[in-house]
Amino acid sequence: MTDEPGPTEWTVGEPEVGVGPWPGGPDAWPDDPRLDPELLAGGDRRNVVDRYRYWRREAVVADLDIRRHPFHVAIENLRHDANIGTVVRTANAFLAAAVHIVGRRRWNRRGAMVTDRYQHVVHHADVAALAAWARAEGLTVVAVENGPGALPLETTELPERCVLLFGQEGTGLSPEAAAAADLVVSIAQFGSTRSINAGVAAGIAMHAWIRAHAG
Repeated sequence: MTDEPGPTEWTVGEPEVGVGPWPGGPDAWPDDPRLDPELLAGGDRRNVVDRYRYWRREAVVADLDIRRHPFHVAIENLRHDANIGTVVRTANAFLAAAVHIVGRRRWNRRGAMVTDRYQHVVHHADVAALAAWARAEGLTVVAVENGPGALPLETTELPERCVLLFGQEGTGLSPEAAAAADLVVSIAQFGSTRSINAGVAAGIAMHAWIRAHAG
């Protein structure tokens, strides 16, 4: 089935992204099972890099799975946090192994800009379930939270195999999440605000992992 662009993939009135139909018609289509006939015929306006133009969604995911990084991202979803979509989109950009939603199963997908079609998203009923899964997988749980005892992210090398854990926007990590962490790191701030947006914090932490471990 063709991935039709969602209403949030681009803004109405802006120049179209992507490419049009494959030139030359069906007789000129490449013989490649990864390509989607509907996209070849109608064009590919999805928010994907050029490497994946005209590819079937399943083929894109399979190719990403070969190259995914060994870090995961988890975020508590206690009150339908609107930042989760942004976290998913950024995790896709940095090729995280998976995003883990802890708490409520339903989450606001608007900010994901349909990248959840290509990013593995896993649900855990609570922090205990996430922590048990991480232990079984041999992953270090790294909480990102400004508070007493936290190590500066800027001078701390994140473990290669880890789960970056973020709390609910506003309230931060729940006591259960803080207790489950093997390591707590903080992001340096210099202004008047008490905290930064959870989606922004996730992006900063993911990029710190990329700088330390990605080739």
